[in-house]
Amino acid sequence: MKKLLFLFLLLISIQTIHGQNSHKDQLLYGVAYYDEYMPYDRLDKDIQMMKAAGINVVRIAESTWSTVEPQDGVFDFTHIDRVLNAMHKAGIKVIVGTPTYAVPTWLARKYHDVLAITPQGQNQYGVRQSMDITNKNFRFHAERVIRKIMEHVKDYPAIIGYQADNETKAYNTAGPGVQKLFVEYMKRKFVTLDSINRAFGLDYWSNRINSWEDFPSMTGSINASEVAEFARFQRTLVTDYLAWQASIINEYKRPGQFVTQNFDFDWRGFSYGIQPDVDHFAAAKALDIAGVDIYHPSQDALTGTEISFGGDVARSMKGGKNYLVIETEAQGFPQWIPYPGQLRLQAFSHLASGANMVEYWHWHSIHNSAETYWKGLLSHDFEPNPTYDEAKSIGHDFERLSPDLINLKITNKVAILFSNEALTAFNCFKFGWGSRESYNDILRPMYDALYRMNIGVDFVDPSNTNLAAYKLLIVPALYAAPDSLLERLNLFVKNGGHIVYTFKSGFSDQYVKVRTTRQPGIIAEACGIYYNQFTTPQNVTLKGDPFQVGSENNKVNTWMELITPTTAKVLASYDHPVWGKYAAVTQNSYGTGLATYIGCMTSNAITGKILTDVVKKAGLWGEAQKLTFPIVLKQGVNKKGKTICYLFNYSAKPTSVTYPFGNGKELLLGQTINTNSEVQLEPWGMKIIEGE
Repeated sequence: MKKLLFLFLLLISIQTIHGQNSHKDQLLYGVAYYDEYMPYDRLDKDIQMMKAAGINVVRIAESTWSTVEPQDGVFDFTHIDRVLNAMHKAGIKVIVGTPTYAVPTWLARKYHDVLAITPQGQNQYGVRQSMDITNKNFRFHAERVIRKIMEHVKDYPAIIGYQADNETKAYNTAGPGVQKLFVEYMKRKFVTLDSINRAFGLDYWSNRINSWEDFPSMTGSINASEVAEFARFQRTLVTDYLAWQASIINEYKRPGQFVTQNFDFDWRGFSYGIQPDVDHFAAAKALDIAGVDIYHPSQDALTGTEISFGGDVARSMKGGKNYLVIETEAQGFPQWIPYPGQLRLQAFSHLASGANMVEYWHWHSIHNSAETYWKGLLSHDFEPNPTYDEAKSIGHDFERLSPDLINLKITNKVAILFSNEALTAFNCFKFGWGSRESYNDILRPMYDALYRMNIGVDFVDPSNTNLAAYKLLIVPALYAAPDSLLERLNLFVKNGGHIVYTFKSGFSDQYVKVRTTRQPGIIAEACGIYYNQFTTPQNVTLKGDPFQVGSENNKVNTWMELITPTTAKVLASYDHPVWGKYAAVTQNSYGTGLATYIGCMTSNAITGKILTDVVKKAGLWGEAQKLTFPIVLKQGVNKKGKTICYLFNYSAKPTSVTYPFGNGKELLLGQTINTNSEVQLEPWGMKIIEGE
């Protein structure tokens, strides 16, 4: 009898573990689901429609603090329980979010200091993410609600993972408590005030600090060194806060479950560039898997660039590991309603960059409040619509093709080196030197050019210790950097690497103190140039249209450095009666490598031509580069060891391409594709080819 009982319990245990881990062998296709927002009870109907669409995962609870704890210490898990039970019965997996990004009214009333004090004053209750994440009263109640939820849900079999908080940032918190924490941070980092005064140049305007008790608030600082250091400190608050939440969740989660976070990006009405307020690579260390929110233009403006950019950053956060798209649009804003075929194109584009999950925000369109017109997969009437109907085909293809497409491994030989420190420092001065561009306005055109020529890209930050894994590094606006990083970059070139710098690289040290040597400082050795003057162009072009882009694109925009080559070859000079003797773009052989320096803000067309030349010289121009945008090609190796090639047509026009790789099988239709055969692509269409 005891033996039978043991076997029975063992079987149950195995089944439970299998249920928890089954997501690792299956592409996840999901939605955020908010039962607490529903105007009437339709849970069973929603699940029926989800199953019909192939939805196999939902995210819940990240917005529910005032629902699960309606009063201080009074808890109600009704909505969570009914959803967890119903999803488990339906075989749909669940990701549970901690509900700490939007505080309840009673907490704001009880502790006025929970609402963050920013440079604009104290936040008023109403918007989300209004709290001070360092506040002891917030932390006490946040920990309590996290623990209460975790204690309550930890044994539910439907749960595969947890999301810590939501699109977390420091929210510009800068009140007295935060300023005290910053002083302690500065004591640990610099030890003495003399070190700070010297590093930050605080003798200027009598800003010198002579006593720790006199340490001023950073809210009014005009010193870029202080501003940048405070921004760095605020990013550490986010890193520490997410690690704190993850540590609590880890006390309760079961083997096979994960902890993630939905990181977002610089926002331009859609996901645009590197997030200024979060050190993604540092914050991701406390997580089991990276998660991102990616939103993008649609209809005629759909290019897939933001999907690729966000995916490449997310994959790079955890050293090339696959990631989760926790939020992306189904319908979204009115201008985002997808054309027929675009939802499928978008979903598989996420997979092509290494995603193992695509999850829409959200299932249903809500009927009240701020995001009423950010529509979900279903509209306000909850009826099937063309977007939902297209989602059904995606869900079933995800299920059918999971063995071939999950855990795609992507290896690239090109990386963009980005720096949060350089971003902050560059943006501190952009108006001071007359530039309209911010850091991401320099980075994104370079990424976009590589994307359009089908060059796969990783992202690395200054902490990376394996730059030698790449043949080509793109380094935009590395305005602030320590000597050690610049010396490593010189060594990268000397040892055979190819590098592309833009203007304002190497200019200041890590504390935003301008170097006293001729610019661009230490990297001048590899670049073979120097300059000590710069200006803003007025009717300046490049002499002789050296990149053959036509008069409309042959312009120098907003910034120009007056470069004198020492050993570098001049690729382009300024066409101007005074500045014509200076170089604009140079290239220098150094050791066995090559350093290209772009000393001005070039047009997208010129940037594309420069990077094409560099890619070819780095030996990275191959068959994939014969296909150019709107044909987008992505490749990786699946878990069976076979190459997967995605061919996307980001265009409203049908087209055909010559397939340049080895024989394979097209997975969507089951057709054989031979080398050099013509492949037809419908408008907004795609092919997925698995090599033999």
